[in-house]
Amino acid sequence: MRVLIIGLGSIATKHIAALKIIEPSTKFYAFRSSTNVKTVEGIINVFSLNELENIVFDFAIISNPTSEHKNSIESLIPKNIPLFIEKPLFSELGNDKVLKEIEDKNITTYVACNLRFLGCLQFVKDFIKDKRINEVNMYCGSYLPDWRPAVDYRTTYSANKELGGGVHIDLIHEIDYAYWLFGKPEKINKVFSSKSSLDINSFDYANYVLEYTNCNVSIVLNYFRRDPKRTLEIVCENETLTIDILKNKVLKNQEEIYSSTHTILNTYEGQLRFFINEVLENSTKFNTAKEAYEILKICLQND
Repeated sequence: MRVLIIGLGSIATKHIAALKIIEPSTKFYAFRSSTNVKTVEGIINVFSLNELENIVFDFAIISNPTSEHKNSIESLIPKNIPLFIEKPLFSELGNDKVLKEIEDKNITTYVACNLRFLGCLQFVKDFIKDKRINEVNMYCGSYLPDWRPAVDYRTTYSANKELGGGVHIDLIHEIDYAYWLFGKPEKINKVFSSKSSLDINSFDYANYVLEYTNCNVSIVLNYFRRDPKRTLEIVCENETLTIDILKNKVLKNQEEIYSSTHTILNTYEGQLRFFINEVLENSTKFNTAKEAYEILKICLQND
């Protein structure tokens, strides 16, 4: 298997590690924007897409800064190879033309939101199938400087609005799995701000209320919580589910009904196995660019 990587950063490293488990003989090619980069063992550096004219790739991973996704996708469309795109799809709306090019060329796409492959959320999706839901609360708070300890957080794309950063889009996972669990909302209310001691120009706080026919879904996201917390609470008619996403655990009325030793890190392998076995081999459509664009609208669109 041959895989092209656009953006050889921390997230790409996780995908590479997962692929090495799935298919140890995978050959990796990384498109680099500068010749002044370190050589990474097992990775073939390329500095122009023209160097790849005679190479047949199984797929490409787009994992560079979100603000560069549009250009990367447009440069790869003529090569007609499947695209595994790291979330979020774009840093802004107004990219309908790119989606049409993907559709016209019949390019296979998958936008990576790996929390769909976490056991506790898969369990909950099945559990609530026939339940009457009255209220949903999602929370994700963590400390941005701890994300990449070796790097000054102020220089990362997350901290910089112009690079497509901001907690509202960086943590689009919560919007994604809300869409996956409950469907498209009828109305969206949102508040974004940057008022914390992090002193960054991207939004470090986001608060959404997604309105559905029978319930509301509240989502709170932030970059400044020192003790990480990622939870989902679903108040059903006859029971309350409390899901600790970091611990991969589900409680019903405070009694444990699901737990797993797997963590979010394990989802990268499961996600790629699904992508290879179902999306590539069986043409299954799952979180395509078109669907991910609808999720991006929830995140960014002004009402």
